[in-house]
Amino acid sequence: MIRGSVLLLLLSCLLGGCAGASRDDAALVGEPFYRELGGRDGIERIVDAFLLELARDERIVDRFAQADIERFRRLLIEQFCSLSGGPCEYSGDSMRAVHRTQDIRPDEFDALVRDLMDAMDRVDVPQAAQNRLLGRLAPMYRDIVGG
Repeated sequence: MIRGSVLLLLLSCLLGGCAGASRDDAALVGEPFYRELGGRDGIERIVDAFLLELARDERIVDRFAQADIERFRRLLIEQFCSLSGGPCEYSGDSMRAVHRTQDIRPDEFDALVRDLMDAMDRVDVPQAAQNRLLGRLAPMYRDIVGG
């Protein structure tokens, strides 16, 4: 529980610093799906809400105890932006490389997906857009679960 509290505190500080930062996404360049997610600002809101859900989830919070949350946040934003057709390029390692030695269990993966769904609900992402993002993330399952 202490680790979760520390992670939640770190996330609060990180996200608090980002709350006032806004980009001029008025043009919302990119594909319609990227625009449907609200562009960069919308994706940042999704990721921030998702990180808070993870920090509160006792089932999997320990998996992120050693994570560089700032880097994790940046890479998630890049990944969601890229997957949605936005003007971003994912600069992280492959999901297989990142998770190779972690022995992620199916129930842990399911908890993470539930947290993402709750986060998208929290920031009012339309159901169709949620399903579309989850559909684009689903093929990563075999690269993440079981290492």
